[in-house]
Parts: sequence; C-alpha cells; structure tokens
Amino acid sequence: MSYDSELRIFALNSNKPLAQEIAEILGVQLGKCSVGRFSDGEIQINIEESVRGRDVYVVQSTSDPTNEHLMELIIMVDALKRASAKTINVLIPYYGYARQDRKARSREPITAKLVADLLETSGAHRVIAMDLHAPQIQGFFDIPVDQLLSTNILSEYFIEKELENVVIVAPDNGGISRARRIANLMDVPIAFIDKRRPEPNVADVMNIVGDIEGKRAIIIDDIIDTAGTLTAAAKAVAENGCLEVYACCTHPVLSGPAIDRIKNSKIKELVVTNSIYLTEDKRIDKIKVLSIAPLLAEALLRIHNKVSVSELFD
Repeated sequence: MSYDSELRIFALNSNKPLAQEIAEILGVQLGKCSVGRFSDGEIQINIEESVRGRDVYVVQSTSDPTNEHLMELIIMVDALKRASAKTINVLIPYYGYARQDRKARSREPITAKLVADLLETSGAHRVIAMDLHAPQIQGFFDIPVDQLLSTNILSEYFIEKELENVVIVAPDNGGISRARRIANLMDVPIAFIDKRRPEPNVADVMNIVGDIEGKRAIIIDDIIDTAGTLTAAAKAVAENGCLEVYACCTHPVLSGPAIDRIKNSKIKELVVTNSIYLTEDKRIDKIKVLSIAPLLAEALLRIHNKVSVSELFD
C-alpha cells in the first residue's frame, strides 16, 4: 500500500520519537506545528501548514504529565477542525485515565468516559489506541475506535530468545485473558496469581494457580505503574520454584518507586513497548524497549486507504 498527498501526520510533545519513526516508515515528513505556552501557562497551538481537505493523524500519548498532554491533544484537534481538515484521526498509543473506567465506590467519576467525550466534542473523527486497559472504553465513544494489541510484538521477542520450559503468568485474575493470548501465540501453558486480603490491614496472600516449578516465568501485564504488583508477583513465582523470571507490558508508566523496585527485584528482564517515551533515568539495563511504530504505521496506512485493519487487532 502507498500513501498520497492527502495524508498528514502531526506530533505533539508526549512521544515525538515514536511519531518520527512512524513517519519514516511511511516515507512522509511530520507536519509542521508548534506547541507553546502563554505567560500564565495556557497552551497555544500553531499549525504551520495547510490542512484544508486533508486526512490528518495526530500522535499523542496522554502520559505523564497527563493533563498537559491531554489538553495539548484536544486543543490540537480543535485547531485542525477550525482549519478545515477533512478527517481528524487521533493516534493515542497510551490512553491515560483508562483505569478510571467504572465506579468502584460511591460518588466516583468515570474519567475514561469523560476523556472520550472531550475528544469527540473537540472534533476527533477516529481514535486508534494500543491495549486499552478496559475493553469497554471502546464503547465510551460514538466514533470509530481501533484498538491494536502488542501481544504479537511481545511474543515474537520471547520466541526469538528460544527460552525453554516457559510459563506465562498473569499477576492477577484480571490479566488471565491477556496471558492466554500470548500463551497461545507461544504455545506454552499459563498460570495466574490469586491475591486475597484475609482481613483488613493484613497483607495480601498470594496463591499461584498452575505449574511453575522448574520453569521460566514470563509475567505479562498491560500497564506497569509503581511496579508493586509486578515485583510482588516476581517474588512469589521465584519463591515457588521458577528458574528465571521475565516480565513484559505494553505501557511502561513506571512512576514513583518503580525503577528502584525493578532494579532490586527477581526480574531478569522487563520487556516494554515505546507507547510511552522513557526518559534516560528509566532506561536501566533490565528494561528492553520494543517499537510499536511498524504496527501503528500499518494501521494508519490501512485506515487511510480504506482497507480492513481487523487482522492487526490480534
């Protein structure tokens, strides 16, 4: 497939290296725009080329600082709408606020839905995202949402390592379907960690369901934030007879104590994608970053050429 002159790709501030890689794969230049600040901190967007009648794709992860990057995105979408872009397609490798997808307690907001409303109201015509934390987020939108998965990328990396006696481990009950997807691709068994708190103010008890003794565990999750769940899971499987412990995720949020926890954990290698740009202080020897740019570029091109993208969903 090829692109044409109607396609424009713009990058905001969250992950310019990823946007540049996508543009290079497609053989196009990034669109010219600037993101500035007024003296009081308000965001100012300038689109420095014509987008009239063009199909525009904006690359922006709503990662830390989440609110800044979200405001950049919706202001950019509004600017494109007012500049008469034909279609405005928002490519969000990491969808911030995705964990606030339901009311877990009384009087809580459903912020993932609010973000969807903001994007639609600002003028977005389509959303392309990687590994949404909750599948129901697609239903929060009344515009098309294409969700791409990283399981092929992660599984191919571990297949090439030619590890023996592998078991895929879900760190909690909610991650079983994700673990099963990558286990099917690698043709290996799965296990999961069943956590429970026996009574208030008593530490979680971890029961491992599945055969892990004498195996190499690969713990898989979609998001690693403070790495508390991940490192506790790594300790549990190591203490129950695993030879080596690996881990992988799509979105390396890695906030607060995460890097120190990973450094001091039983994890031999943590494999992540570049859905979130990692600063130099987070690029430690234990962390391997895989690029999702080829997958996103292929999805973008298929959407632009009105070709099915369903085979890229798995």
